[in-house]
Amino acid sequence: MTDSASSDAVAALDAADPLRALRDRFALPDGVIYLDGNSLGPPPKAAFDEVSHAMRQEWGDGLIRSWNAAGWFTLTDTLGDRVGRLIGAEPGETVVTDTTSINIYKALHAALALRPDRGVILAEADSFPTDLYMAEGVAKSRPGTTLRLAASHEPIDTLIDERTAVVLINHVDYRSGVLRDMAGLTGRAQAAGALVVWDLCHSVGALPIDLNAAKADFAVGCTYKYLNGGPGAPAFVFAARRHHDRLAQPLSGWWGHAQPFAMASTFQAAPGIRRMLCGTQPILSLRALEAALDVFDDVDLAALRTKSLALTDLFMDLLAPISREFGLRIVTPSDPALRGSHVSVAFGHGYEVVQALIDRGIIGDFRAPDIMRFGFTPLYLRYRDVLDAAKALADILRSGAWQEPRFAIRSLVT
Repeated sequence: MTDSASSDAVAALDAADPLRALRDRFALPDGVIYLDGNSLGPPPKAAFDEVSHAMRQEWGDGLIRSWNAAGWFTLTDTLGDRVGRLIGAEPGETVVTDTTSINIYKALHAALALRPDRGVILAEADSFPTDLYMAEGVAKSRPGTTLRLAASHEPIDTLIDERTAVVLINHVDYRSGVLRDMAGLTGRAQAAGALVVWDLCHSVGALPIDLNAAKADFAVGCTYKYLNGGPGAPAFVFAARRHHDRLAQPLSGWWGHAQPFAMASTFQAAPGIRRMLCGTQPILSLRALEAALDVFDDVDLAALRTKSLALTDLFMDLLAPISREFGLRIVTPSDPALRGSHVSVAFGHGYEVVQALIDRGIIGDFRAPDIMRFGFTPLYLRYRDVLDAAKALADILRSGAWQEPRFAIRSLVT
């Protein structure tokens, strides 16, 4: 397409976008095209007032009374059910709590406790590092438990055997953007006698998820990417109701107690999903997440997925000639059924190119060793943003602007 034809085409797409009004609900800086919502979502405008109210009125005026009066103590449950609606969980199967890493630790222990005659945790060698670190820690903490890693060329389900207690797998691969078949993988694992813990960090809020339809056992995920809950926002953990009666995890803190204010000296687990809680929760962060989840009350997840695929399709189409010219390699699948909501591009000087893009107000990120990642959040991105980002990428490559020495200086966070 010519530039004018491309501009006309994306203008038509933006005009027909059923989600276009949602962009106004986010605080986005002028002159910035934000393609990193797969790592940290921008703030919903309502979050500023929500946190201010929680600080000034609930904390400032209500003080300790707000644990009851403002419902602070049950935010883990009420927000858990709201996240649960987005992931195909029933009420009472999800709590918002702790971090993804801590929830992986708890979920893996819970799964192992349900399979006491098995001792292998199976995970992907290319998984997000925190998943592997926590799995390694769990294995070290339980005598007779080992961690087995599937290489990138090995389909993980082919490695499940009679020793496998639990499979830890990412719904969307953080590097490649590959979307896994949740129902198929879960079914094959369970047929072999294993349980599955799904990491939803790179899918929740970007596409429809139906854990119960897939008969999933456990799931964890963060809320600061596509859910836009803020930096370090609390994560969530799901456990299917059929496991609740035998649910056990080692971080037996007072919030997971059946009667936390009885101040008993011994632990008695709370009924249901609350036994996955541990200690006192970060209320201000939970209130920011509450505002972020309000946005999803008005979102059709099927429409969200349709736009996500359209945005990523457009970007990949625009990148095709650039890739041939400069030796870029799009590693995200072209098949929409196998794709999440970000596009990953391999390039030997990917870090420098990403920094050059950021210098122009187009924010993506880099993952070692050579992956440029571009996230396409349907809530606030426009088709014209995709076109402008692709044009800027082409110009940076053709002009050699990425070769400026300042772009090669590595920051602590990439």
